[in-house]
Amino acid sequence: MTLIDSVAVHGTGSISSGIPSGVVLPPAVQAALDTCANVVVPSSREELYRLALGPEGGPWFTVEYDVLGTAVPEAEVVRCKNGIAVNYPEDYMRRRDPDCMRIADDLPTDKPRYRDVFGTEFAAVKAETLDWLAGQDLVVVPFKAGGLTHGYPSLAICPVNSAFFALTLVDLQGWVTFEELGPFEPRSILYVAPPFRHTHFDGRQVVVHDRSETLHEVFAYNLYPGPSAKKGVFSVLLDVGEQEGWVTAHASSVRVTTPYENETVIMHEGASGGGKSEMCQEIRRQEDGRILLGTNVVTDEPYVINLGETSALDPVTDDMTLCHVDLQTGDGRLVVADAEDGWFVRVDNLTGYGQDAHLERACIHPDQPLVFFNIDGVPDATVLPWEHTLDSTGKRCPNPRVVVPRHLLTDVAGAEEVDVRTFGARMPACTRDNPTYGIMGMMHVVPPSLAWIWRLIAPRGDKNPSIGESKTATDRLAHGGMVAEGVGSYWPFSTGTKVAAANLLLRQLVDMDRTRYVLTPNQHIGAYKVDFAAEWLTREYLARRGGGKFRTEELTPSRCPLFGYTLQEMKIDGQLVRPTFLQPEMQSQVGVEAYDAGAKIITDFFKSELQQFLTDDLDPLGRQIIEVCLRDGSVEEYAALTPLFT
Repeated sequence: MTLIDSVAVHGTGSISSGIPSGVVLPPAVQAALDTCANVVVPSSREELYRLALGPEGGPWFTVEYDVLGTAVPEAEVVRCKNGIAVNYPEDYMRRRDPDCMRIADDLPTDKPRYRDVFGTEFAAVKAETLDWLAGQDLVVVPFKAGGLTHGYPSLAICPVNSAFFALTLVDLQGWVTFEELGPFEPRSILYVAPPFRHTHFDGRQVVVHDRSETLHEVFAYNLYPGPSAKKGVFSVLLDVGEQEGWVTAHASSVRVTTPYENETVIMHEGASGGGKSEMCQEIRRQEDGRILLGTNVVTDEPYVINLGETSALDPVTDDMTLCHVDLQTGDGRLVVADAEDGWFVRVDNLTGYGQDAHLERACIHPDQPLVFFNIDGVPDATVLPWEHTLDSTGKRCPNPRVVVPRHLLTDVAGAEEVDVRTFGARMPACTRDNPTYGIMGMMHVVPPSLAWIWRLIAPRGDKNPSIGESKTATDRLAHGGMVAEGVGSYWPFSTGTKVAAANLLLRQLVDMDRTRYVLTPNQHIGAYKVDFAAEWLTREYLARRGGGKFRTEELTPSRCPLFGYTLQEMKIDGQLVRPTFLQPEMQSQVGVEAYDAGAKIITDFFKSELQQFLTDDLDPLGRQIIEVCLRDGSVEEYAALTPLFT
């Protein structure tokens, strides 16, 4: 198939360049499309997929651009049986750079402004970008930011040789046509101009946001979709929500049905690597059927438990959880819906066949060809989700991804009321000889005020697979320190201000007064390596407890007040979990002294991070909550401000 076979409009002078006249575009964008010689408006997802294979239809296709007279490869696309495998020549391009957002407008923001970083206004580069796009063969696709039901009509404009990027975007947001949308003025527009990464930004990932009250423009200067097609759309939703008074949470959610057919909906939040994807995954078992809860990092002693039938899981959302105002019923429980039609699933924990049958089946035998990233692809062979691309170090890329249509992973189509909101924190090992902040017990119950504080800071643990850390963050983590991802853990994607986001989040938590809040760690509990087993078993326990209903006498204040309350005991399927997993200070390899040292790390870090929120714009209740933390208040003081739902 040649390019011209798929071109909707060929030539210049068309008033809309193949886009219906009812679509109202900014004059400069309309002019660029009118000037462009070839504009592709795919009529179907299948047509867009064929474009992603390149002008020859595969089997290999190198996406490259002219940079000062030299052809620079940005990605390689391989046609496979079950989709396309997209790989980047640079390790750096295989993960989201956490410091890639720049703000071009004058609206309120706490993020770096373009002019402050680059010493000039964005207007000139914006004009250059549109001029460059006007000289390319383009693919233009509409989409609804936030999903097909509650989303906002939007547009993406990409070079046609990066059609895989447009394909990724519409697979995430859902396929829709101009005819289905009807006349509209885009609420957001996404532009893709890869060579500017080299000509203007020293090879770095840069995503520029230019906002007005009615339009949010996202300029993506790289082809890894994480910070743009994925999180750029997240930024748009956060911007719209800040104006309209609602939040898109950085969370997964799952409907858990126990063997006795009791249903509980759990919503799990946390920084990148905090276990959001894992909350929707089945419990991993050993070959003999037992569950390895943890292995002592000092003695290598394993701790296993037996669990017969586990609860059935029906994922509701994977990463972007829409808490739209139109969904809410006012009964004290948050109602959520998926902001996406496809999930950007990280498969780093798949290392061989048979580890997650449901996900493997969706990847290997999909009902439409998928898009794989950082996974090895052999022409016309089946892409296997555990065959991860090797980095230049010879090690597996830590961020292999696949875009999976949500209908392949869940039968839940509508909105759901949330019973329990859990928050995951990535914890290092903590021992007497090496005290760290890895002292969180297997499960802690917290009042809404403490749930808010944890979400304000959203600590990001070490060995994070999703993003490339800055040197400052890497150094801090390497020496036992902590790094904050920020408000709601969606702060990296927000273009607004921290205090405005904090106020919105506080109102949400306070208004939803029939919701329970829980903290749960992953990777380590004290001296035990647990990976995500603690999170999975906490999910099972909460569902079997009918959504986490606890009597006051079942809870005791945690030794570290920031952890809220600890369970007196935890029984799953008739088995008591070791008390040392609930209270790590009781572990022989930890002890009170190491625990208290870890508690001091966490407490000092929280105090230092919370200072920035104490402005005149902060909700008065938020100020009271933060002041409790700053004076080392007790969990009872937090509960007095925002009572537990029991």
